[in-house]
Amino acid sequence: MKKVSLVVPVFNEEDNLHEFYKRATAVMEAEDYDYSIVFVDDGSKDSSAVILNDLAAADPHVEAYLLSRNYGHQMALTCGLDNADGDAIITMDGDLQHPPELIPQLLRLWEAGNEIVQTKRMATEDAGFFKNITSSVYYKLINALSQVEITPGGSDFRLMDRIAVDAFKQYRERARFIRGLVNTLGFHVAVLEFVAPPRFAGHSKFNLRKMLHFALDGITAFSNLPLRWAFYVGVVFGFFSLALLGHVFYVKLFTEDAVPGWATTTVCVLFLGGINLVGIGILGEYIGRIFEEIKHRPLYLVGRHIKNSK
Repeated sequence: MKKVSLVVPVFNEEDNLHEFYKRATAVMEAEDYDYSIVFVDDGSKDSSAVILNDLAAADPHVEAYLLSRNYGHQMALTCGLDNADGDAIITMDGDLQHPPELIPQLLRLWEAGNEIVQTKRMATEDAGFFKNITSSVYYKLINALSQVEITPGGSDFRLMDRIAVDAFKQYRERARFIRGLVNTLGFHVAVLEFVAPPRFAGHSKFNLRKMLHFALDGITAFSNLPLRWAFYVGVVFGFFSLALLGHVFYVKLFTEDAVPGWATTTVCVLFLGGINLVGIGILGEYIGRIFEEIKHRPLYLVGRHIKNSK
């Protein structure tokens, strides 16, 4: 019998875990597959680890990896994918915005021969205007910059066949943007559209700072165009500065209109200095990522693995 593994990253989800477990178990019990639910606790500060320990003790289908600290959502997903042993692996969040009731549709598309089944979020019922507009702008920007197309509205709710997971596990960079990495794999891909319901309980841990960091990882991981743009901007304003210098010499040598030009000089220096700092900042982002990669530290550390061996 083939096996399906659910990989569920968890960060302070004590109010959602029992409901998620109940609904996911009900769905998988109705399917003709062996299954496991692999929770990855990403350094939760609430009682999530205690709940996961109880669930694993009561149900041999459940296991949990407790990371030694908070490594972030993408690293928690990576840990789950590294350790799940199913013939198909479904990654999904534990806040029930990725409804377990969609799992049968993912499985049917997998059975039809698709190695990857990617969900596409058409809307989120409790998302505000700001989140919707920034998400739309971000996907347009990253697709304009990157050679790899990122599905607008794509999420980390997907099914991957074992062959696709084994291929993904060869990607070990630290700046992990899994939606982009999965799109580089190839294989047969199907897309399942859905409307994300509100969180069952609690609030999103994905604040503005994390969202900006995640967006920057996605752009720098899949495009070097910002570096080229910084070069092009530098060239344009270099020529502009030469033209301005010619104008200064002309006024000084051939006219009587020369006046102390402190204002013009100050504006030009500040403006060009700002352009230089932008270019240096972009360069610094890429160098910083090189620095992180060459240290070859582990992507994550597992503090404890909980599994009922019965």
